[in-house]
Amino acid sequence: MTTPSAPVRSETGSAPLSMGRVALTVNDLDRVGDFYQRVVGLHRLGGDGESALLGAGGTVLLELRSDKAARRRSPREAGLFHTAFLLPERADLGQWTKNAMATRAPVIGASDHGVSEALYLSDPEGNGIEIYADRPVSAWKRAGGQIEMPSDPLDVGDLVASVGDGVWTGFPEGSVIGHVHLQVGAIAEAEAFYAGILGFDITCRYPGGSFYAADGYHHHIATNIWNSRGAPARSYPSTGLAEVAMEVNPARLEAARNRAAAAEAGQGTLALRDPWGTAITLRMSGKD
Repeated sequence: MTTPSAPVRSETGSAPLSMGRVALTVNDLDRVGDFYQRVVGLHRLGGDGESALLGAGGTVLLELRSDKAARRRSPREAGLFHTAFLLPERADLGQWTKNAMATRAPVIGASDHGVSEALYLSDPEGNGIEIYADRPVSAWKRAGGQIEMPSDPLDVGDLVASVGDGVWTGFPEGSVIGHVHLQVGAIAEAEAFYAGILGFDITCRYPGGSFYAADGYHHHIATNIWNSRGAPARSYPSTGLAEVAMEVNPARLEAARNRAAAAEAGQGTLALRDPWGTAITLRMSGKD
């Protein structure tokens, strides 16, 4: 499957950017692939003995690339903090949560972020995962020109009560990669790349973390140094994040191309690496 992901669902209108697929390098393709299907709820859409394509409604959201010899990435390195899967409706998140409770899924956290409600877990090789649903944009709070995104306790009971008679059957059509949260070595350098070169707006800052978005969304990318302060450039081959793809309109692609000192440009694409060697690919979406 090569269908690009749908735009992030929001009330901000036609977005100039949406997240595409995330690619992970894994040692054990069968084990990790089974986890994303059985526990997370993605559907297998294609692949072979060397890769697996997983997603929803015919759209690939996650690509797993097998490399049995790759070293296992340390949790203190730069790279992935979590991949965040955005469900279309709050009731979908309630169904996911109800199913996770019934199956004893290895959930490690749950938060109310004001703009969204989210649950967290890790795959068998330590790659972080967020499953979330957005609140209406009209409910988001702002202060000092930034969007407020607290980490308050999630009211799981109220969330599950929203389900009614609904039953979880895996990720529904319309599910997308909502954002990708990265570990980096330093915030200033991260902001210089993600805001300066890619042209994202900085929507929120935490101690040790910055959040970036286009078109008024709360964030498409986040970077933090909570586990990785001072981390050097990544050493390959290793497990973990292999690539983040974004779908952008022609104007945003051309602007990033002009700002990037070193990038591999193709027909309608721009391949970059952030200061820690994480691959970021921009692909033209064809939007005006």
